[in-house]
Amino acid sequence: QVQLVESGGGLVHPGGSLRLSCVASGFSLDYYAIAWFRQVPGEEREGVACFSPSDGTTHYADSVKGRFTISRDSAKNPHYLQMTSLTPEDTAVYYCATNINRANWCGLQGDEYPYWGQGTQVTVSS
Repeated sequence: QVQLVESGGGLVHPGGSLRLSCVASGFSLDYYAIAWFRQVPGEEREGVACFSPSDGTTHYADSVKGRFTISRDSAKNPHYLQMTSLTPEDTAVYYCATNINRANWCGLQGDEYPYWGQGTQVTVSS
């Protein structure tokens, strides 16, 4: 059974940093992408970053390039989203997602991912 569990959200001041974690289980961690998305109530979900473990490929949304880094522990779990230089516009619920039906790939479109975690709230405020 595919499970994704996020943690690490919280309240941070503008300019601060936060690291989110996603523990994945129930599928091979060698072939299937892990992606991070975020959503603000009333707005569309935004793909933030993704990681393909087969070749280490990563993709980032333009809004977070240079500030966010997706990675994973050397033990292949957990997966991380390191966020720096945070602004109030980064406030959202952050989710990790995977697609075990598609190997050797990662993308930032939410409808490409059938499996999701429960989300973790990130609030950037002074």
